Amino acid sequence: MDLAAIAETLGDLPAAALAGLIVGILFGAAAQRSAFCLRAATVEFARGNFGPRMAVWLLTFSSAVVWVQFARLSGWFEPQTARMIAVTGSISGAIIGGLIFGAGMILARGCPGRLLVLAATGNLRSILSGLVFAVTAQMALYGMLAELRNRLAMIWTTPDGRNVELIAGLGLPEWTGLALGCVCAVLALYLAWKNAVGPSILIFGAGVGVTVAIGYFLTYSLSQVAFDPVSVTSVTFTGPSANTLMAMLAPFQGWSFDIGLVPGVFIGAFAAAWIGGTLRFQTFESPGQTRRAILGAVMMGFGGMLAGGCSIGNGVSGSSIFALTAWVALFSMWLGGMATDYLVDQPREGVRRATA
Repeated sequence: MDLAAIAETLGDLPAAALAGLIVGILFGAAAQRSAFCLRAATVEFARGNFGPRMAVWLLTFSSAVVWVQFARLSGWFEPQTARMIAVTGSISGAIIGGLIFGAGMILARGCPGRLLVLAATGNLRSILSGLVFAVTAQMALYGMLAELRNRLAMIWTTPDGRNVELIAGLGLPEWTGLALGCVCAVLALYLAWKNAVGPSILIFGAGVGVTVAIGYFLTYSLSQVAFDPVSVTSVTFTGPSANTLMAMLAPFQGWSFDIGLVPGVFIGAFAAAWIGGTLRFQTFESPGQTRRAILGAVMMGFGGMLAGGCSIGNGVSGSSIFALTAWVALFSMWLGGMATDYLVDQPREGVRRATA
């Protein structure tokens, strides 16, 4: 792919949007076929069950780390140029926002990426939750929640106006990230074997992580040849969801990777569900379920924007480049999700009574 020729033909920013569209389609198809979901993995872990959802999540995570770090060692990508590394990181935002986001994804029964994938297959619950999430994210970015977000984010920030890239910051060998990814991949494959996860699920689960590496590679390569500034980024949904919503409601502000990503995920997930014969309408089962989903979406919108990304933006894309705040946010999301499952869902479902 001659990115310079594409950028010259389409323009730098439309080329970035095209890259986002391509990455989104690949991500949406792989996520739909693998049922990748941090929320499901968190629930399994909270209940002491290292099951198939945990295996898929860990495989996606390790795949992203392996391919991103391989690209780094090969000189195809430089993490220091990534948007998440190049700006000041908020450690307090990662902690507080991660906890809020983790609780919200349990209540909403899915993270933003999963909700978008389900919405493409006809899940009306996910459509409503996704819209509420995008509106809240926009409010936290520029609206009435922006001041609160800024105050919480400024409590504890990274020094020198940049985030911390952990491998370089800790003085570790450059191959550390790749080695860690390989260890996690072995663990993921063991859990997959133990839970009889089929090869198709494994391939698509790993494919979700590969799309993260593709996103970084395309945006980095484009930034090297573009005249206009192109952000080096990959798959995330908090900012892109808010930006896509405003692109549909307000005068168009211009093309970007984010603008192409969200429609691409919808297209990819829809196509995968159509080919697989899994398109079907689903809706809420009770008013209580509706209230719970809306509350969870609001918490994810605000928490994700405060944390600097969602469960995929931090938990896969940000963690694969070893951004400090991404790892802090990922840990906080797991903690918030596990606590909410323990305090809310397990008593309601009688899980602790059944296992006591």
